[in-house]
Amino acid sequence: MPVTADVPAVALDGVSFAYRGGPRVLEDVSLEVERGAFLGIAGPNGGGKTTLLRLVLGLERPTAGQVRLFGGAPQSRGAPRVGYVSQRAQLASATPVTVREVVEAGRLSVRGPFGPLRAEDRAVVARTIERVGLADRAGAPLRTLSGGMQQRAFIARALAAEPALLALDEPTTGVDAESQESLAALLAELRTELGVTILYVSHEFGAVEHVVSRLLLVRGRIVFDGAPADLPAVWHDPSHAH
Repeated sequence: MPVTADVPAVALDGVSFAYRGGPRVLEDVSLEVERGAFLGIAGPNGGGKTTLLRLVLGLERPTAGQVRLFGGAPQSRGAPRVGYVSQRAQLASATPVTVREVVEAGRLSVRGPFGPLRAEDRAVVARTIERVGLADRAGAPLRTLSGGMQQRAFIARALAAEPALLALDEPTTGVDAESQESLAALLAELRTELGVTILYVSHEFGAVEHVVSRLLLVRGRIVFDGAPADLPAVWHDPSHAH
């Protein structure tokens, strides 16, 4: 499916969701996200922000309403590729996998799981590793990198699929403040250079507040949608959103 400029990257129409046997986590959410946006999605724990992301990616199905990704159903055949950095992305600390091997895994959605990497795949992997600032650590075991550098490797793995949309769920959990700022700057550069649409979920948004183009606060429904500068002061701590 080609990505056309007049179709939103993400569209939700009257979406509600409840896990089986539980109360509704999201209620009547309608939303359009333009192509090329850097959307921050914040809110308190349990407010539904990760569920919203999972619905967009097709990892959950709405209880009511409709989700469209680049005009089609999420994960439909021929849909534009999506890069996903899941919450607390990590590998077992004893695993000797290198940064390059982690990023090479991101090519599976492009080339399939069988056969060796082609020259084109290797070029994409090398270019992606360089883009996230890890060229000098490509052969290093992932476990030897700092938390912030590991997150860069996982972002590179997602980018290796050459996605139209990059989704990140709490990518800075457990990462120091300096690394959070560095990751925010990296994502802003990727958006500019690649034109990729970015969805960035976090329980707090201080690190990316100055680089996101739009911010959602989610607490069962959307309680704020706009520029970060327009956010009422009482809501800068999402746990105070009402």
